[in-house]
Amino acid sequence: MRAMELSHPGPATDRPRLALVTRPDPEPAAGEVLIDITACAVCRTDLQIVAGDLAARHLPLVPGHQIVGRIAALGDGVDAAAHPIGVRVGVAWIAGACGHCRFCTSGRENLCEQLGFTGWDRDGGYADRVTARADYTYRLPDGFDDLRVAPLLCGGAIGHRSLKVAGVDLAHADGMRLGLYGFGASATCTIQVAVHAGCDVYVATRSRGEQERALALGATWAGGYDDPPPVPLDAAVTFAPAGSVVVAALRALDRGAAVAINAIHLDHIPELDYDDLWLERSLRSVANVTRADVVEFLELAAAIGVQTQVEVFPLEQAELALDRLAAGEISGAAVLAIDAP
Repeated sequence: MRAMELSHPGPATDRPRLALVTRPDPEPAAGEVLIDITACAVCRTDLQIVAGDLAARHLPLVPGHQIVGRIAALGDGVDAAAHPIGVRVGVAWIAGACGHCRFCTSGRENLCEQLGFTGWDRDGGYADRVTARADYTYRLPDGFDDLRVAPLLCGGAIGHRSLKVAGVDLAHADGMRLGLYGFGASATCTIQVAVHAGCDVYVATRSRGEQERALALGATWAGGYDDPPPVPLDAAVTFAPAGSVVVAALRALDRGAAVAINAIHLDHIPELDYDDLWLERSLRSVANVTRADVVEFLELAAAIGVQTQVEVFPLEQAELALDRLAAGEISGAAVLAIDAP
């Protein structure tokens, strides 16, 4: 099979970081399935792994964790009725958890100390084929083609979890003033969910084009990171991997409100003025997702018709897609179209 392989993480000046290689087809172990990949969305976390901002867990590595494909083979012990050959499935960031620790048994498997990650702990979707634990695959809803459903598996699901962490109850969100800081693939999904729930959404992003896109998707207001929203916010989610943006969001909060940081890595958080945190404002991090988050979001996305905006690249242009993402040149999500060799 073909795969884009990472051997030497580093900054964009270190070339090449990804190389197109030919590997033997992987074999599914017990409890796993083999998937023929048709699409894999590109995530900022992939960029951080390739750039070395997140230390590699093993090398060489195939990145990618928003995978769409069809089951091609079953490992020992996999129920063929539950995971039939040919069915379309997705694979997301969370690749496996222990299942028996206090976090796993309380619905918080995203905090499991033995949690494994697709495209970081095990090879991911920048390839023709991948293996995955059968119990960490997801049946995908109809109504989305392969390229457009891929960004829902991470960007959409983590954005949905971020709303919960920020204190947004979608069943009682009418009139809630929500701030979204950064407007890439994840925020594109999140704003649609929030607007559908009745939130007034205030978007801060450095790109004028993204500000216009946010307004087209229903934002009440859009401005730059240094532009304070016209009203105090009841909740905020930051998507940009910059600590300065977190501070800007915190300063925009009303009393008792929270900022959810939707990032696995930040450059740093500047020194805070305690007055910005005073009056029971809070900062919370969003750590991964649970399988329940993914399933819940996929069902919601299908029910309300969440739309994804994608820019498509062939597999061999994965590094170009990452470069474009780093430069802020992708509107929505970059997605690799995996065509059989």
